Amino acid sequence: MYIPDYVKRDAYLMPHARTITGRLRRAYAKAEQLASATGSLAAFAMGHHYFGLHREGGDWVLREWAPNATDIHLLSDFTSWLPNEDHKMKPLGNGNWEMRIPCELLRHGHQYKLLISWEGGSGERVPAWANRVVQDPHSLVFNAQVWDPPEPFVWKNSPPAKPPDFPLIYEAHTGMATEDYKVGNWEEFRVQVLPRIEAAGYNVIQLMAVQEHPFYGSFGYHVSNYFAASSRFGTPDDLKALIDDAHGRGIYVIMDIVHSHAVKNEVEGISRYDGTYYQFFHDGPRGEHPAWDSRCFDYGKDQVLHFLLSNCRYWLEEFHFDGFRFDGVTSMLYHDHGLGSDFHGYDQYFNLNQDEDAIVYLFLANKLIHEFSPQAITVAEEMSGMPGLAAPESLGGIGFDYRLSMGVPDFWVKTIKEKKVEFWHVGEIFHQLKGKRMEEKTIHYAESHDQALVGDKTIIFWLMDKEMYFDMHKDSRNLAVDNGIALHKMIRLITLATAGNGYLNFMGNEFGHPEWIDFPNAHNNWSYHYARRQWSLAENPDLKYKYLEAFDKEMIRFFKQHSLLLKTFINLYKEHVSDQVLVFGRSDMLFVFNFSPFHSYTDYPANVPSGDYVMVLNSDSSNFGGEDRMDESIVYKAKGDGNFGEIKLYIPALCGFVLQKQ
Repeated sequence: MYIPDYVKRDAYLMPHARTITGRLRRAYAKAEQLASATGSLAAFAMGHHYFGLHREGGDWVLREWAPNATDIHLLSDFTSWLPNEDHKMKPLGNGNWEMRIPCELLRHGHQYKLLISWEGGSGERVPAWANRVVQDPHSLVFNAQVWDPPEPFVWKNSPPAKPPDFPLIYEAHTGMATEDYKVGNWEEFRVQVLPRIEAAGYNVIQLMAVQEHPFYGSFGYHVSNYFAASSRFGTPDDLKALIDDAHGRGIYVIMDIVHSHAVKNEVEGISRYDGTYYQFFHDGPRGEHPAWDSRCFDYGKDQVLHFLLSNCRYWLEEFHFDGFRFDGVTSMLYHDHGLGSDFHGYDQYFNLNQDEDAIVYLFLANKLIHEFSPQAITVAEEMSGMPGLAAPESLGGIGFDYRLSMGVPDFWVKTIKEKKVEFWHVGEIFHQLKGKRMEEKTIHYAESHDQALVGDKTIIFWLMDKEMYFDMHKDSRNLAVDNGIALHKMIRLITLATAGNGYLNFMGNEFGHPEWIDFPNAHNNWSYHYARRQWSLAENPDLKYKYLEAFDKEMIRFFKQHSLLLKTFINLYKEHVSDQVLVFGRSDMLFVFNFSPFHSYTDYPANVPSGDYVMVLNSDSSNFGGEDRMDESIVYKAKGDGNFGEIKLYIPALCGFVLQKQ
């Protein structure tokens, strides 16, 4: 029996080897079956070239899949938005429907939708394969729109020649990327925010809320139209221009792709599209997500696989995205969606609670993406820690390139909320941050958008609370603010210093963006106050936000310059719990942290590799809002017999710094 290498290296996985191998066999069999007619998985995933609205000669041809439909009428201006017998789709068999429309009747900018009839009912529907969907600002009705501009978009820049060796991800939401009280757009993001990201040193942008979604406040996670870029942010060409500009700056662009569930909306979504609840989704209770009030895909259907795999290829092909961050993977993997589980034992990965069809789909999606675009990267947003998920296919894994270390931000928020800093346990911090499976690449982050949603707070707000409203002026002295700034830098530095293979930051958090995120809704009187980014805070020379931004920029530059995330071995040299001191090494660097708010230490001993060390990064520098308590010109000497020697350090309270061996 074939056993994946990562299973052989883990004694706790060996009892489950047969199950793991069975999953792989099932996935490969499905891949072979789907590719049998076309020759490859990438050729199978071309539904967007057939379905939807396309030009063929002097006509438009419109095709849809609706196996339960009895009639499908086109509704548009030229039909007075009423069904008529001259504009009906014809059944082609296998649930497919087609109609041809003269180009003079349906032109660029025109809107349309379908009236789908079935035994016992009918309903208006936005076509499932529509690649442009717009909402009327007055009636709030959604319609498909013809997107066929007279001058097609011309790409100017090729993507970077290869993916970054270690992704430094800037997570961004276009709508809330402006400081104005409104929904921002792709073009504003390109002009105003993209240069900031480049200057900050991040090499990957993760765009949220790209796929069309009817409710802005869903953060883009209740998708209605899978092949349409959200029109509230601008045109498809605007999005292409943003990605093209990023590529010109050497930056990768990946998108949040939501294949874990779908919005329940029936007119603008795909729920009950042809009158059945089971066309795309599971029937009955299994088709309802109990926590998200949404629909759950049936990954066991070949037609659903065709729809979702084509969706992956579409965004790579049409918009030149460089990969995906798959949202809600834990929900896909388990029949109970992982709700209420703490995943403390290996049996929870192999106890019949797993959706084996979803596991096959995730394998197929990764295989397709890397087959179609070998330079693409995939990231799993997954919190259960299922073994092999982010192991490459070559090692017998599901094939994600990276897994988000979702436990890290949860640990930070829990620590800040529940313990005073003088009781923070440095051993626990190091253990929680350093842990990862050997076969997987992981992306660390102290906080993402999740930690800032209404009902929670950003890390800076947890550390300072209301004090930051009054004492962020550079000349103000406030213990809560000063300690909060110090800890904000330390938390980010140690999170990145212990990262497995990548790092993520949500836009604005690099400079300590205050408060929380809350989209306009009835509960806040439709206010945009918390759904924007106050860039002016970091740009104001009189405020302390500038120090946090400067530190983040230098930290990112430093790690890129030395390629530290490629040096995976981290060696612990000193862990003193009561002193709250940590000293560990990565490559030729020593990372030193003192989390004590009360005690600074003089001539503090640590046994480290012998040699001379100089300071190369210091969170206590006045350039970063620190106290300049250290002489950065000192050469520290670790002397001893053999490879290790004792170094003596001055370590100020609430400080983190890096020494490089000469």
